[in-house]
Amino acid sequence: MVVQSAPVRTISINTGYIRAKRVFDIALTLLIAPLVILAGIVIALCIKLDSKGPVFFRQKRIGQDGVEFGMLKFRSMYTNSDQKAHQEKIIQYMNGAKLHDDSSGKLAYKDVNDPRITRVGRFIRKTSLDELPQFWNVLRGKMSLVGPRPPLPYEVELYTSYEWLRMVGKPGITGTWQVYGRSRVTFQNMVEMDIEYLEHQSLWKDFQLVVLTVPVMIFARGGA
Repeated sequence: MVVQSAPVRTISINTGYIRAKRVFDIALTLLIAPLVILAGIVIALCIKLDSKGPVFFRQKRIGQDGVEFGMLKFRSMYTNSDQKAHQEKIIQYMNGAKLHDDSSGKLAYKDVNDPRITRVGRFIRKTSLDELPQFWNVLRGKMSLVGPRPPLPYEVELYTSYEWLRMVGKPGITGTWQVYGRSRVTFQNMVEMDIEYLEHQSLWKDFQLVVLTVPVMIFARGGA
């Protein structure tokens, strides 16, 4: 008797969608650039007044097809903070463990008591304003406006072949997980959300997710 193994799940990105998505990314980024720059100046001043160190924080992330790139964010932590504790939290999260005893369930998978975060950093992280410099990554073509969250290198090292499917598409500033999941869902839920998004390629869906991101930022849903 021949035992047939289950077929390996694959995702194919439509080239027409990729081109249209790139035009959408550039056009919308340039359209809102004045607002992003103005908000960025205010945030930069607050960061400098609140704690010592640079305004920006550059971190290695893994992008499309496993290619490493430098992701730019506003600094939300004290300089020279130990990253080991965060790495341990990531491993716990990937294993399905809750990071916060939250009765409401809205922040169950978020480390809300991280001592490395500054006062200003706590606000810009909660409202996702620390992500504004990532628009530069969009213009450079390293990221998209909408897509899976770009993972850290030590996170990707633990990925299974199935979890690697979320790396097929270009990472995004926002996406299905950022709008509907965030600190409320498990790591496996996030992976499923990203894979489903990549399987159903739609520019209209991308536009909807961008619009829905605005109230998520204003009301700080799932942020901490």
